[in-house]
Amino acid sequence: MLVIRSRRIVLPEGERAASLHVDKGIIERIAPFGADDPTGSQVFNVPDLIVSPGIVDTHVHVNEPGRTEWEGFDTATRAAAAGGVTTIVDMPLNSIPATTTVAALQAKRESARAQCHVDVGFWGGIVPGNSGELDGLVDAGVRGFKCFLVPSGVDEFPAVDEAELRRALPILA
Repeated sequence: MLVIRSRRIVLPEGERAASLHVDKGIIERIAPFGADDPTGSQVFNVPDLIVSPGIVDTHVHVNEPGRTEWEGFDTATRAAAAGGVTTIVDMPLNSIPATTTVAALQAKRESARAQCHVDVGFWGGIVPGNSGELDGLVDAGVRGFKCFLVPSGVDEFPAVDEAELRRALPILA
């Protein structure tokens, strides 16, 4: 059993002093701050530190592969972890290739391999002509889709028109 004791534990009803009893990665009990610890527990006394659930950032531009001079998985996920973010979901544009095909998603995952310091998920992209890829991207585990109806500013991620959007939406419904 792991016990984390702090005067600043963030809970659904607000911040309070408490002890978290964690067994195999699951919070089993939220006990009063001064409660006795189970026998044999590993105790972390961090009375002045904030203990909170991890944050999920669903809008991150990692830019790898292809534009690592901007940012890559190592630096993006280190920064996320330092800020209390435990999961990021990477947007489909700014990397080369953009995440608009299953092959591009596989390339992105390969780039991320062994570099991630937090959990990482991926958005897929809707661009002109890729409606045949959307089912495969869903099956491969993308968490959602992004498209632009106006120019994105990224050549590899062009805007879709109304007809393309109407083709994509029934596939994703």
